[in-house]
Formats: sequence, structure tokens, C-alpha cells
Amino acid sequence: MSKEGFSGTKTASIVGITYRQLDYWTRTGLIRPSLLDAAGSGSRREYSYTNLLELRVIKSLLDAGIRLEAVREVFSYLREHVTSDIASAHIVISGSNVVLCDGDQLIDVVKKGQGVLNVLAIATVKDEVDFQLDSISKLEAGPTVDLAI
Repeated sequence: MSKEGFSGTKTASIVGITYRQLDYWTRTGLIRPSLLDAAGSGSRREYSYTNLLELRVIKSLLDAGIRLEAVREVFSYLREHVTSDIASAHIVISGSNVVLCDGDQLIDVVKKGQGVLNVLAIATVKDEVDFQLDSISKLEAGPTVDLAI
């Protein structure tokens, strides 16, 4: 896990959302920057690697058709009940039902109807974030030049 902090712009790029979405989610309390929160006009937020994972899960839930209000409930519950590594958890989406599985424990999070079953393995989200971080690092490093004669 990276101890590096990420600016809002870089965070949005890595997660695959707009800066405007990130700003809204932060201002409304859905996500809080773990490393540095804004402290007035002109100050910068700094997000942690765990924030990147949380944001990617939020995006995945929204992409699966879960309403933002339900995502807020899921994350409130997730933060309160998942004490192990977040990447070991699974979120099961069945229509507008969302169930959290942490290790061998199955917890009903939000129950509001029936529908298609999707499983969101947070470890997969971790792999996606790691891939984005690796890709961005390679772009920032630029091309390598072999100086051997």
C-alpha cells in the first residue's frame, strides 16, 4: 500500500471520475481526504491510497445503477463494520439490495427491492487502481534512454 498522497486532480484521474464529482463527494461528506483536508480558500486536499480504493468502489456502485443515497448508506456501514483490509471485502449488488461480505461474515447493508445480481470484489478494484497508478508513474517518468555504447 502506498503512503504517497494524491492531489484532487490526480485522484480524479486515477479513479476515472471528474474533479467536479470528487469535489462534490468531498464537500458533501461521502469521502474525506485522509491525509490533508481543505482548510479554506486556496488550500489543497490530499487523498490517500485507501481513499483511491473507496472512490473507485463508489464509482463502481454508481456505474452499477445504485443511487447515490444508497451508496452513502453502504459507505457509512462499510466504514463502521469492516475492520480488516478493505480489499478483502466483497459487495454483492442485487437490484437495489447491497450486501457486504467481510471474510466469512455476510452483512445486509441496504435492502430496497430485487433484481440482477452483481458481485463487486474490492480486490479487483484494488488491482484497477494499482494499474492506473503504475500507468501514470510510467507516463510521468517519460521514456527511458539506453546510454550504453
